[in-house]
Amino acid sequence: MTIKNLVPVLLLAGTVAFTSCKSSVPDAEVKSKVEAVVTSGVTVDVKDGVVTLNGTVNSDADKAAVEAAVKALDAKEGVKSVTNNLSVAAPLPATPAPEINTADADLQAKVGDATKDFPTVQATVKDGIITVTGEIEKAKVTKLKQSLDNLKPKKTDMSAVTVK
Repeated sequence: MTIKNLVPVLLLAGTVAFTSCKSSVPDAEVKSKVEAVVTSGVTVDVKDGVVTLNGTVNSDADKAAVEAAVKALDAKEGVKSVTNNLSVAAPLPATPAPEINTADADLQAKVGDATKDFPTVQATVKDGIITVTGEIEKAKVTKLKQSLDNLKPKKTDMSAVTVK
């Protein structure tokens, strides 16, 4: 083969190589486009147009929606395929309702123990509500209130207490 014949072959090979390189979208550009359509908590990796999704979403529906949004970016955008490694977060446990003691007889017995160190106050129980009357020193109010609240009544009413 002479140089005269070799030049057109080399030009043709260079044109084909340049055209094929130019038609593919760089991975960094694909990653940027994918990150624009995914939700927070999802990380994106791209290698040769293959998109890998990692992270945690709240539900199976969110997982499917993220994958569908990425697949909507077709080959023109540089996405060849999608590998969905997303995991679904476990639902948060329900917070139990606070325990309330509404048994008046039980509360009255416990109130007697809780107020024994406070001889100047009286406490009564009705419908799960502790009502405190009398006089108490300012320094002891918090301690009494905490002692009564620890019995888990519906309410501890100390509005009738006189603080010295």
